Formats: sequence, structure tokens, C-alpha cells
Amino acid sequence: MDRTRRTLAPGTVVVITGASSGIGRAVGLAFARRGARLVLTARSAEALGLVARECAAAHPRAEAVAVPADVTDAEAMVRVADTAVGLYGRVDVWVNAAGVGVLGRLDAVPLADVRRSWEVNVLGVLQGAQAALPLMRRQGHGVLIDLSSVLGGAVTAPYMGAYAVTKAALVVLDEVVRQELALSGDHGVAVCTVLPAGVDTPFFKHAANHTGRRVRSLPALATPERVARAVVRTAARPRRRVVVGPGARLLPWSHALAPRLVRRLVRRRTEHGYLGAPGTAPVTTSALYDPSGDTAAVTGGRHARARTAARRAVALAAAGAVGVGVLGARSRFP
Repeated sequence: MDRTRRTLAPGTVVVITGASSGIGRAVGLAFARRGARLVLTARSAEALGLVARECAAAHPRAEAVAVPADVTDAEAMVRVADTAVGLYGRVDVWVNAAGVGVLGRLDAVPLADVRRSWEVNVLGVLQGAQAALPLMRRQGHGVLIDLSSVLGGAVTAPYMGAYAVTKAALVVLDEVVRQELALSGDHGVAVCTVLPAGVDTPFFKHAANHTGRRVRSLPALATPERVARAVVRTAARPRRRVVVGPGARLLPWSHALAPRLVRRLVRRRTEHGYLGAPGTAPVTTSALYDPSGDTAAVTGGRHARARTAARRAVALAAAGAVGVGVLGARSRFP
């Protein structure tokens, strides 16, 4: 695969973990629409099979095979890689999109749940990398893309600590892998970290919730399709880090400029805006240990597309008002 291309070549071989739901599912469909050949993996076999059929139908040259597996199983990740090589002869792009969430105070979240989140979000990514990178090094080319998060990669929020630290770990993991590839002279292999802001996926439906509070509202959200398009662009033209979504650039910049103020605003907004009152939700582990099954979906039903359109309309109206004001001032003061 030519790394200088700005568009993805049809026939590109892509492996995607966490492909049955959320961002991973959207990423699979986005690659399929460009004629990629896909190896999709996740725990939910039935949902994964459905995604594979959708991907295969998305483009005349698209192909997709489902390989049910758990990213915490190192041998299973090797089997996924072997499947891609056996079918297509290589792996051009490997996307680590599998991830789980845990909500709750760090001094109260069960350690078993924290351990599970590390096994999936960090060790699962590492095991994916260990399956993909030797192949890419032998090929002399390849792109490894890891889904981290602005939450943990740049800013923090209460009750999200168990999740955020895993995403912060991926930023360091990817940086170390880049250094090691440079030392070994594997300049044809790129490692890219994608850091989305809030995304409208079933994440909060699938996350373990130990707060005892329902998720009442969420910050400005990107659609999973928007993140997927960023992943595809990154595969075609690799970059070290890619941020995507509402506030993904502004929030880290604001945090660097005024960290105490931003931390206070995030803390208050999380406590009084995003979460309901105590006792409004049962304690649950949801999809932390079990496959998402029938709840697997691309979106979380938060209507991010409509909200994005509304934000753009407001921004355009504001810009128009400013423009009218400027023109009016010029007419009064030639």
C-alpha cells in the first residue's frame, strides 16, 4: 500500500477488532465502502456476522470475513492475523477498536472490573499489535491504528478514571512502539493514535456502571461515522496522532492554557449535567464480561447527527450575524 496516497486503494486488507458495535462497526463499513478486504473480529458472533454481510454488500470489490474472538486471548489475535494472511496474503491496516468502559469512583470500583478494563483496553491492544507488527515488518509496510480518547489522552473527568487511565496508556504505548520501529529501521510501518472526543455509540449502555446514577445527558457528540472517516484517512495518509470530534482540539488547548478552570468546569458539568441523582440506575457490569449481543449497534441513540447539524446551524447564524454587523458598521462609517 502506497503511504503517500490521500485515498485508500481498493483491495486494501484491513483487520478491525471490536467490529460488532460502535466505532469498530462504523470503521468496518467505512473501509468496505472503499472496496477494502476486511477481517472483522469481536466477541458477539451473530452481530459480527451481520456486520460482515453489510460490509460485503457495501462495494462491488469489498470482501469481509467474521472471525469471532476476544482480544484478551493472545492466541486468538494470532489466529485473526493468520486468517487475514491466509485469505489475502498480507495485512495492510490493523485497527484496534475494541474497548470497554467502567464508571464509578476509583476508591469504590471493584478491582476485578478495573482489571478487566485493562485486559481489554490495554493488553488487548498490545496483543493486537504483537499479532500485526511482525507481519508488517516482514512486508515492509503497514499501518497500526489504535483508538484512544481525548478523555485520558488530554483531559480527565470524575467517575471515568478506570477507563481514562487505559486510554492514556495507549498514548504512551504507541509512542514507545514508534521509537522501537525507528530504531529497527522499519520506516514503512506507521503507528497512529486516534483520539476521539465524545462519540454517539452504545458505550454508556455497555459500560459497567458503579455510580448508581443513570447517564442523563452527554457533551457534544460526534457520530461514529465521523470517527470512522478519520480512521480511513489516517490509514491512507498516516499521522502520529489524530483528534476528532466536537471540542477535540479546543478542549486540550484550553486545558493547557487554564488547567484549573477546565478541570473545575468538567467536574461540575459531569456531576450536575451528565449524571442523574443517586439511586437512578442499578449497579451493572453490562458488556464488560459478556458480549454485547443484541445491543450491538453503530450508534447509541443520542442523535449526534441532528445535534451536529443544529450546532452548525447556530454557528452559521452567528457568523452571519457578525457579518451583517460588520457590513452595517462599514455603511455607517465609510
